[in-house]
Amino acid sequence: MLAQAMPGTAASPPAATSPARAAASVPTSTGGVGAPAGYILSPTDQVAIEVFGEDDLRTSGRLNPEGNLSLPLLGSIHLAGLTLTQAVSKLTELYSRDYLVNPKINVTLLGYARRRISILGQVGHPGIIDMPEDSPQEGIDLLEAIALAGGYTRIASPERITVRRHNASGDQIFKVNAKRFTKGKGGSFLVKPGDTITVGESIF
Repeated sequence: MLAQAMPGTAASPPAATSPARAAASVPTSTGGVGAPAGYILSPTDQVAIEVFGEDDLRTSGRLNPEGNLSLPLLGSIHLAGLTLTQAVSKLTELYSRDYLVNPKINVTLLGYARRRISILGQVGHPGIIDMPEDSPQEGIDLLEAIALAGGYTRIASPERITVRRHNASGDQIFKVNAKRFTKGKGGSFLVKPGDTITVGESIF
């Protein structure tokens, strides 16, 4: 998803001590993820910045943990907490001050912030797992999370899964019987970023 600054009235050239370059053509948009309308940028989101007619100002990368991105000419700029449209407005203003006349800018979301879950117990590869970047922002299905961790071990007990979730009011513990999901009986459980999943062991 991208946001683009609309052409405006050409600005007067800045003083001779700060020469400006006139931007000349609309940047080719870069493919991004389908962010919802009004999506607010978060630290470690991956974005692409394109400036119309200025290939040397094109950049892409992840916002750092403080929510900043290093941009040509501008240096480190704070973008977290802004929508894509607000980010376009901010960068347009900054580039207009000393560097470009009437710049036209695209900001594209290439990937969501790294979202991680912990999976412990009877799975093939227990540990910290990164959620896929193209997965829904709210989380992924429990069975998908287990598949990312290598699936169940031979002695796993799908009906004995616990999910620990931390929120402002403290930890919540959910006991989940995933066996009913695998047998096609319907239902699912949404795993959210930061959750800790523990797959229990079968009792023989």
